[in-house]
Amino acid sequence: MNTSSFTILLGGHLKRTARLSALIAGSRVIAADNGIRHASLLGLSPELWVGDFDSTDAALAAEWSRVERHRYPASKAATDGEIAVAEAIARGATRLILIGALSGERSDHALQHYLHGISLAEDGFEVVLTSGEEEAYPLIGGDQMELELPRGSLFSVLGFSALEGLSIANVRYPLQDFSLTFGSSRTISNIAEGAISLSLKQGRALLIARPDDFTGA
Repeated sequence: MNTSSFTILLGGHLKRTARLSALIAGSRVIAADNGIRHASLLGLSPELWVGDFDSTDAALAAEWSRVERHRYPASKAATDGEIAVAEAIARGATRLILIGALSGERSDHALQHYLHGISLAEDGFEVVLTSGEEEAYPLIGGDQMELELPRGSLFSVLGFSALEGLSIANVRYPLQDFSLTFGSSRTISNIAEGAISLSLKQGRALLIARPDDFTGA
């Protein structure tokens, strides 16, 4: 077990894939409210379950009755996911895998996960957000990133600010020291030629990859 790698189970949609199983292998697990429903699908045993439990039904509560719980009031000042991440950091996390983070019934929650992931990366944590079908990786000014992707798979880079000095290599549409204005769609729907490399001099961005989507190939 990697004692500093934590999988955080969130409430969004999830598909189990071989790539996802490899990503979370050996990590410790903390569940946020009804995100614990993903534990059985993934074969995981959370060491902690946190939240106000407003979206946890009786069947889930009974199934995971032996897991230690930290209950919070519904009027708390943070989401259950943010609380779960804080618990992981308090237990020594340096790597955070946010499961069920990219989509779901609440688009505001999904967007907050994006923003939280970027903030965590700025604080020096290694962060991955995933639904199984999609993966997201924060890219912060000064970063360099290498990412293994299948040849022909789709990915996009979303700027959460204006970007300066963005370089993307081993892709169909490479960029070198590129300036991206805030809100531009210039970096949507690129195609990996295998392992890709990125670097950014200034700004905040999120790389969203679809490893099993070859519709652009």
